[in-house]
Amino acid sequence: MRVETKLPKVGTTIFTVMSQLAAQHGAVNLGQGFPDFPVPARLVEALTRAMQAGHNQYSMMTGIPALRQAIASKTARCYDWMPDVDAEITVTSGATEAIFNAIHAVVRAGEEVIVLDPCYDCYEPAIELAGATAVHVALNPQTFAPDWDAVRAAITPRTRMLMINSPHNPSGAMFSAADMQALIALLDGTEIILLSDEVYEHIVFDGARHESALLYPQLRQRAFVISSFGKTYHCTGWKLGYAIAPPALSAEFRKVHQYNVFCSFNPAQHAFAEMIEAEPEHYETLGAFYQDKRDRFRAQLATTRLKLLPVPGGYFQLVDYSAVSDLPDLEFARWLTQAHGVTGIPLSPFYANPPAGQRLLRLCFAKNEATVNAAVERLSKL
Repeated sequence: MRVETKLPKVGTTIFTVMSQLAAQHGAVNLGQGFPDFPVPARLVEALTRAMQAGHNQYSMMTGIPALRQAIASKTARCYDWMPDVDAEITVTSGATEAIFNAIHAVVRAGEEVIVLDPCYDCYEPAIELAGATAVHVALNPQTFAPDWDAVRAAITPRTRMLMINSPHNPSGAMFSAADMQALIALLDGTEIILLSDEVYEHIVFDGARHESALLYPQLRQRAFVISSFGKTYHCTGWKLGYAIAPPALSAEFRKVHQYNVFCSFNPAQHAFAEMIEAEPEHYETLGAFYQDKRDRFRAQLATTRLKLLPVPGGYFQLVDYSAVSDLPDLEFARWLTQAHGVTGIPLSPFYANPPAGQRLLRLCFAKNEATVNAAVERLSKL
């Protein structure tokens, strides 16, 4: 039987490829973005209690009321705006499902979605499966700041959605208040829907404010805002996230969600509802927690031949390895894993058209001290 692929450009993700290579060669894995330190004790205990209490069947399709209320209260606390618990919040099986749902809820075949490169690798496949076209607009290759004139030039009558991501994966760059005002002006008078991927919303450094789309009425009235419990609470394997959107967009979103997964992991919903209410200091101090890790990692890497790019947010450090090698990034990542026992993620898979001569590797510092020390010891020998 001949099978014609619907995703001809897609193979195994770079994250899986590099993690498998790391395991094969016994390398220190700073590639895939998952923490290797414990989940908060209260959260584990609450999950156990939820399972023992019998919360093991389907939840409500939109998420349990207690969790949606906790999300609403947290949103008001962080962004001074309270979403409607019943009409504007939907709990999902991770941010990736939420992104897929949002695209398929509103984007039709033949339409266009603007993405800003480098962008996370789940964006384009979801767009293509909707029969639409991803229109790639490059961020500045040094600062990863948006060029709003270039974004404006990419808009056509077929543009249905614009996708943004701040703090940004892979670079850690963040939108400024001026960026948000430029975005408001750009979208004013259009029917373009905004998808704001904010999974690293609480991992911001140096006293900066996360410029959420939820802070701006002109944006939140046309936006899906996506977040992730896995990133905030060190439990990426639990696959729980949520989408906040105005009622009309949420209604369309839920039509896709209910026939995609219907509902998400029920015991974890109860656990997160308790955790958010009982320990708000966890997300409020998450930036400081990761800033300590960032600063220590950067101080250690400063002794190597790698050039460090700024990290305003998120838990990834980009390094320029051009002083070490002139290999293209994928070849360098493989060589580094095989020859020196450290695994990172090359940047080229995040682009439709990678900048010529770019020599950047993404390293994850959401790791315990022993993991980081082992990696730096090996990197210092380059």
